[in-house]
Amino acid sequence: MTIQEKEKQVIEDFSLYDEWLDKYEYLIELGKALDAYPESKKTDDRLIKGCQSRVWLDAAMKDGKLVFSADSDAIITRGIISLLISIYSGHRPDEILASDFSIVRTIGLQDNLSPTRANGLASMIETIREIARKNV
Repeated sequence: MTIQEKEKQVIEDFSLYDEWLDKYEYLIELGKALDAYPESKKTDDRLIKGCQSRVWLDAAMKDGKLVFSADSDAIITRGIISLLISIYSGHRPDEILASDFSIVRTIGLQDNLSPTRANGLASMIETIREIARKNV
């Protein structure tokens, strides 16, 4: 699937819920479904700066595509990073850089987070972009 197709799927998934409480529950479920992240990778160099919660992000190049793995010590934040890597993992760095990440506004995520979580979301996006830039 392309990034745009994945974004469309996320929009459809979020549209199933009318209330933000239900959307938060969905994010929590995404976080619970995130693949296990090795304790050995929970290092300062993988820690996303600017997040109130601790969020670790790792990336590896496989066949010219970035594959992300992540974890967080906060369940909603874990869901947010899970959502982001479900969209952007498995794509070439130039494809990731071509994305405007507007999905977070489209689904209302950016507007329905506390200011500290919204800052963390911005830091997650910037870190994904930074990793993509380094691998172009």
